Amino acid sequence: MSTAAAHPVPLGTPTTTKPFPIPTSYFSVALGTSALGLSWRYGATANLVPSWVGESILALASATWLALIAAFAVKLITRRDALQSELRDLVMCCFLALVPVTTIEVGISAYPYAALLGYALILIGVLGQLAFSMYRTAGLWRGTHTVAATTPVIYLPTVAANFASASGLGALGHRDWAMLFFGMGLLSWFSVEAAILGRLRTEPALDPAVRGIIGVQLAPPFVGGNAYLAANGGHVDWVFLVLTGYGVLQLLFLLRLVPWVLKAGYTMSLWGFSFGLGAMAGTGIHLVAVSQLVQLGWALWILGTALIAVLWLGMLMLAIRGRLLVR
Repeated sequence: MSTAAAHPVPLGTPTTTKPFPIPTSYFSVALGTSALGLSWRYGATANLVPSWVGESILALASATWLALIAAFAVKLITRRDALQSELRDLVMCCFLALVPVTTIEVGISAYPYAALLGYALILIGVLGQLAFSMYRTAGLWRGTHTVAATTPVIYLPTVAANFASASGLGALGHRDWAMLFFGMGLLSWFSVEAAILGRLRTEPALDPAVRGIIGVQLAPPFVGGNAYLAANGGHVDWVFLVLTGYGVLQLLFLLRLVPWVLKAGYTMSLWGFSFGLGAMAGTGIHLVAVSQLVQLGWALWILGTALIAVLWLGMLMLAIRGRLLVR
């Protein structure tokens, strides 16, 4: 993989710092895989699939997260200049939110097996994402952001992070807190979407190497829908269906853009689709489980699962070709 594909300098802040071989954006691999595994875990509780499928996916996601956390620790200790470069970059900075968000997802995965560990990881993730959001999002209010950097990745610090927090707190049984964090994510989503879409419509197109980040646009409605279910006890109602409808619309828009997005071939930026795809599969499973919009449910379930499998296949091909790590 090229350096440009992992570190979209043209969108953010120019830098001459040598990039770390494993960018923080690679946490999106653990994020999307965890979302898919949790979706399949729910399918097992609904007696739709065997439990080993979801648990195997979650084991893969957790192993990926551990490897990425180890790499992040190495970067923090030995390459602090690279970490500071990410913090200064108006685009790459947002990906740092993935560290606490994936910690929450892994905590949810671990909770049925090790309640104390799962609880601790979820709590650390929730507090960590709030701290980072205070740093990143409040920083935008000082006039330091640019229109060019207003891409879908700015959903990560407030929208994705708070929806993930809602899911984590819901898994722990704290439904009131979960609904509170769902509200944080929902209104944050509403507050930034118009700015993002305005930039995508009227400013220069995203560089081909990083166009996969447009896939983050799929995440808010589907991730939000799953967060809402975690907060309300799993009841499929009109709110969930409204969010699902908007998610389907975003899916159709993104399908229209597939040839444009793939102009540079497979790049790791395509993992920007993964959180939305994993949550989309979960949306489908919930619809099938309650026998509502069953055909749509099967389509979302199968498509979300299949496309994450394709992302994994593409990443393995990059690794085989020696192009996975940034040079």
